[in-house]
Amino acid sequence: MGGRLTKYGHACEQPKTDRLSVTGRTSSEWYDEFAMSASDQAPPVSKSRGAFLKFALIGLAVVAAGAALTWLFSCPCGPVPGGYLFGSVIEEPVKDWSFANQVPLCQIQINAVLPHAINLNCMATPQGNLYLSCSNCEPKYWSRAVLKNPVSRLRMEGNVYPVNLTRVTDPMEMDQAWVARVKKLQVVATAQNPAVPVGTPRPERWWTFRVESR
Repeated sequence: MGGRLTKYGHACEQPKTDRLSVTGRTSSEWYDEFAMSASDQAPPVSKSRGAFLKFALIGLAVVAAGAALTWLFSCPCGPVPGGYLFGSVIEEPVKDWSFANQVPLCQIQINAVLPHAINLNCMATPQGNLYLSCSNCEPKYWSRAVLKNPVSRLRMEGNVYPVNLTRVTDPMEMDQAWVARVKKLQVVATAQNPAVPVGTPRPERWWTFRVESR
């Protein structure tokens, strides 16, 4: 029976050991060792996640920086405004802006809290005077900023011209600028910037700004 005899001749059973013990360890010892092993493996998992998050954040930062640089050097892009206009600065005053009728749009940078550049229709009259076109202009950010500070920069074909912008309110001069706009768009119109028929009257809410070298 595996026990020892008592003085009464009965066998006395030995105390039972843990049946899960195979190598002399109790179940509690096995559990403690398993728990310690699991806890030892936890930090590498946590470090792996931390490294992944670190690389993910670095990747997002690189993408954001690339997008910012693309925007800074490429825009204004269509209706999306840009920032500072880079290019060869032409300091010599321009007296005849007729060459502006050869480009679809002009890019204008206004002086605001931050550099703010946009694409605008620009047109020169037969006299060589340059004007900017602005439909439904009163609520627009750039036009309100120009009324406060006319100092601006204009870019065409990679050249940047320091200019002043002045809103025109004289009806006769406005009509001259409108006719120049309609005439130019017959040649350089695009799907995004369509032409209106020749003879179309000037809209009521249309504004124009005279551009002059400074």
